[in-house]
Amino acid sequence: MIALTGGGTGGHLAIVESLGEELSRRGIPMIFLGSERGQDREWFQNDRRFKATYFLASEGVVDKRGVGKVRSLMKIGALSLEAKRILEREGVKGVISVGGYSAAPGSFGALLAGIPLFIHEQNAHIGRLNRLLRPFCRRFFSSFFPPYDPYPVGEEFSRRQRIRERLSTILFLGGSQGAREINDLALKLAPELERKGIKIIHQTGYREFERVREGYRALGIEADLFPFTPEIVSKMVEADLAISRAGASTLWELAANALPALFLPYPYAAGDHQRKNAHFLVSKGAALFYTPTIRLEEIELKAMSQRLSSLFKPNGARHIIDEVLLLTL
Repeated sequence: MIALTGGGTGGHLAIVESLGEELSRRGIPMIFLGSERGQDREWFQNDRRFKATYFLASEGVVDKRGVGKVRSLMKIGALSLEAKRILEREGVKGVISVGGYSAAPGSFGALLAGIPLFIHEQNAHIGRLNRLLRPFCRRFFSSFFPPYDPYPVGEEFSRRQRIRERLSTILFLGGSQGAREINDLALKLAPELERKGIKIIHQTGYREFERVREGYRALGIEADLFPFTPEIVSKMVEADLAISRAGASTLWELAANALPALFLPYPYAAGDHQRKNAHFLVSKGAALFYTPTIRLEEIELKAMSQRLSSLFKPNGARHIIDEVLLLTL
């Protein structure tokens, strides 16, 4: 029995999804420990692949001050004891944490129960919880730090990979929540792209969809516009260049598909992790940061696409589960 814990945001939960799929494929029983807050319930409450799912009253500590922080820490202590009892009752042999405040009770519970703890860090900036727990875990997985473990992304991204050579379609990608900065940039660039015959694919996020649709309508420009889609791989395959945020899952999905990107990192991300994520690819000549002076037609798409293809290591979930099972079962 393996326990997966962590979440709160789609990026963390996408890792749970990928690892859970690999465990399910092998017929290995698993449980999930998440939080009542965030998106954890939405993703996994009714997921029949799990023998059981537990949603604890965990919450973040970083933004708390004074008495509030003390109360939150005491609460984590109590929830960790509850998680310990769950892990022991379920006969768990290993716990995989994907980070986020949702992971705290399950991770501490594993240490209290003497169960091997494994950590997957998504980003090029190690989160506070993962930094605290790293010395006590059996194995720390990262695609940004040695030994550069492959990142768990859906196999379809790499299976449908292609090398880009010329710019005929551009993808604006701001995530399910949308990115106003990217949406505004898309509307600003749209007339120029229209003149050059470049097709626009644009994920706006739910909150911005109506505003952006009206913006294109006012410009008289047709675009493939949608708030969010679980089939983003099909949109990536069609595109020759992306202008995107730099969350880790999105970054490695782009790399898996060999889709060159101009990154506009979210400036308020914890630890500036989106900029650090993007810098990992930029430093290797496999991506660029967006600046207003960039001329799209001068981007060396083929060279960037080939570098992405050579950088990406497939089978991330398989690699992680192989190591976890080797060290636990």
